[in-house]
Amino acid sequence: MAEPRMPEPTMDPAELYREEVITDRRVGTIRVLTPVKPDGSADAARQVVYVGEAQMYTNMGTLPLSFEIDAANLSEAVANYAPAAKEAVERMVHELEEYRRQAASSIVIPRGGAPGMGGPGGLGGLGPGGMPGGGKIQMP
Repeated sequence: MAEPRMPEPTMDPAELYREEVITDRRVGTIRVLTPVKPDGSADAARQVVYVGEAQMYTNMGTLPLSFEIDAANLSEAVANYAPAAKEAVERMVHELEEYRRQAASSIVIPRGGAPGMGGPGGLGGLGPGGMPGGGKIQMP
């Protein structure tokens, strides 16, 4: 039997960027993505993109943050770094809280019901041998 083939990754020649890294060696970095044509010359028809990078320290370790900075030039990108980083941190905290909320609200009910709620063989939801059966998550 032939193994399924993975699609071959191809780059889009109309979406090429040259990347420069700017840092103050204390707070973070700004990646300057300058649009280029397939021959490597600057593409003035497209806007330069500024991407900020930082790390958020948690009790589980560091989380990398990457965020776009709304700016027309490097000077504006440096000035707008802090507000964009703050927004990225707030967005990450909100996402972590949402994941935590979802994990806390998930209910796992073994097949056959919970003990004491009746079930196969009158064992109150316990299968053969007194252990809950199935091992799969089922919702009521």
